[in-house]
Amino acid sequence: MNRPPHELCPETALAWHRGGMGAALATVIRSWGASPCPVGSQMAISGAGEIVGSVSGGCVEGAVVAEALAAMADGRLRVLDFGIADEDAFAAGLSCGGQVRILVDPVGEGALTEAMLAALVAARAAGQPVALVTGLADGERALIGPGQDASIDARLDAGRSMLESGDRFVAVHTPPPRLILVGAVPIAQPLLAMARLCGFDGVLIDPRPAFASAARFPGEVILDDWPDSALNSLAPDARTAVVILTHDAKLDEPALVAALATRAFYIGCLGSSRTQDLRRQRLRALGLTEATLARIHGPVGLQIGAESPGEIAASILADIIYCRNQK
Repeated sequence: MNRPPHELCPETALAWHRGGMGAALATVIRSWGASPCPVGSQMAISGAGEIVGSVSGGCVEGAVVAEALAAMADGRLRVLDFGIADEDAFAAGLSCGGQVRILVDPVGEGALTEAMLAALVAARAAGQPVALVTGLADGERALIGPGQDASIDARLDAGRSMLESGDRFVAVHTPPPRLILVGAVPIAQPLLAMARLCGFDGVLIDPRPAFASAARFPGEVILDDWPDSALNSLAPDARTAVVILTHDAKLDEPALVAALATRAFYIGCLGSSRTQDLRRQRLRALGLTEATLARIHGPVGLQIGAESPGEIAASILADIIYCRNQK
């Protein structure tokens, strides 16, 4: 699973530590106002002051590096607060009006151990969701995977890190969200490209080789199986969006039935309101309940008057992002 360099903070910190340079991880654990980096954003810092990633978009990184070097020296985590009314924040350049709380965790015995960091890196490499839970008061740390804690499972499904009451920070590490498209139509081309820019891993399904060709979709993952079979093998989870674009009942409807049997957080289908009504009638005849049919976003996308393939793709991706952020 490929991640951009700025998302490789745990991997970079582990490599620096094993190389004898020393390392720390800085993580945004709370933010308010105009702070540009969301909770869970990370920065790795080496003993030489090198950095990868960001915790404020450049505003407070210098101050965080200084605290990280001190943390490496004494082996103790730090919790840093920066805000518009904080003189230290002004000195560091946080003049954008936001506030941010940052956990600085050194790597080493008595802190974030090499073994725990290595286990985290291994889980990330295998595409396994995991949460690194840190007690800010007692320094206790634990790696928790799916099925071990119901509250953590909810965080893993949502893909959201959170500072909980009682000073427990849950840093969620999950594979990128997936977007599965059924139908190699013109809308799919900009939609896959836009989704990738927003951090989604894309997969395209279409059994028609004239449509789903590498020439039309260079560099994309293409499955030429029938949509229902491909969806069953891909097993969409709670961090997967499925969008059906074929506008062909013999492909659309088996794909919808397969998608609705999964935990996908978003299931959308192309077609006018009349087409959607007729499709729902046929699905009711197959035994699907009203509650199940209500999961279908159709007509798919935000209703913004989109006309071109690019505009329609933008409306679909915006709707997916909106629904994901409501979790």
